[in-house]
Amino acid sequence: MSNKYNLINHQLKRSKAYGAIDSFWHDLYDSEYALYDIAFLSQKEVDDIRQATNRIGAIFFKTGQLLRSLPDETLRQLDIPQKILPFIRHRALPIESVISRVDLVQTNEGLKVLELNSDTPTFEKEVFMVNGFICEEFGVRNPNEGFAEKLGMELRKALAEVLHRGKFTEKPAIVFTSHESHEEDKYTTLYLKEVANVAAKYVPLHKLTIQKGIGLFDDEGHKIDVLYRQTYPIEHLIEDVDEESGDPIGIQLLELVCSNKLLMLNPISAFLLQSKAVQSVIWGMMELDHPFFTDHEKMWIQQYFLPTYLEEDMFRKKDWKYVKKPSFGREGDTVSVFHGKTKLYEDQHKTYGHSLPVYQKYVELPTKNIKTVHGYKEAKILIGSFLINGEASGIGLRAGNQITDNNAYFLPVGIKT
Repeated sequence: MSNKYNLINHQLKRSKAYGAIDSFWHDLYDSEYALYDIAFLSQKEVDDIRQATNRIGAIFFKTGQLLRSLPDETLRQLDIPQKILPFIRHRALPIESVISRVDLVQTNEGLKVLELNSDTPTFEKEVFMVNGFICEEFGVRNPNEGFAEKLGMELRKALAEVLHRGKFTEKPAIVFTSHESHEEDKYTTLYLKEVANVAAKYVPLHKLTIQKGIGLFDDEGHKIDVLYRQTYPIEHLIEDVDEESGDPIGIQLLELVCSNKLLMLNPISAFLLQSKAVQSVIWGMMELDHPFFTDHEKMWIQQYFLPTYLEEDMFRKKDWKYVKKPSFGREGDTVSVFHGKTKLYEDQHKTYGHSLPVYQKYVELPTKNIKTVHGYKEAKILIGSFLINGEASGIGLRAGNQITDNNAYFLPVGIKT
């Protein structure tokens, strides 16, 4: 496609539109992140995404109940780290995760789930706030209208529930935290604090201190009752040690949570579903016609899930393309695509090479021409669909490569009228 839009004009419009949005990272790592462009979905497509999200969420969350009943050895086979095992069955809420995100792809066979980001999903500010701004800019209907208010309500509900279970009667000290130096993490966390609309403060991670067996304290020495850690993954937390003393402060924090001296959201239970190996359990039980899932649930698994195994033999036998991905990995890091024994392409980063590999049937992401500040570009489209307290909520699009990585764009989405 030839450049049919004026680049200078486009850059100015983009700069003005996104410049009006407070505390938003429309450029990341000195590169364009948020596109001044819009993709369209029909109302039916939006409804289908939310129905798929609800069904997929129900399958995952039901599986969480099963995983808690499994012995430690089995959980280790799903790559659940040894260090988390003493804490992994702790249940702070009736729901597995307060905020989780289902990554979906539209295929010729309908919507398919690639993975569930249950522990520390980002993309909230883009979906629940910024998308609406850009829809207004382009004069189109926002598929996420009203969902920011619902997000705030559900966050307050989760906080009230966790405080009730923790038997807190006095005014709680609530702290939202993230790495201060990471712009996206910090402003995502501050956005969630804002929509939660509760008495709370933001304290960067490095300013929190732990007194072993007593509590977690903020930058002013006040004891924290509730810690909201939306962008701080548990697999990183369990490895945290104090630089000076060598104390395992991450483990000490989890000990505080499990002894009810600290309440934490997302809860520990969210991490149980973070391993992509969980999808091999779901697919395997469906193939075995296991009675754990109802007939309806098995139909949903066949409809929305992709064949997923802990070995690649089945894909080679059937001569299917397949994806090799780490059970705990992020942003496409350490992901590769194969056909038989031939590696077709791979992500250049190898951060998660130590993680248990999971093998999933390959599906082609749909292609769309997008407007960037440098001209038209062909990109692959991935759908991010949020589950808030287990219910389908806001949706957003990312535009990038076949392996969606850290360089993918945020592509606003509107409803086709």
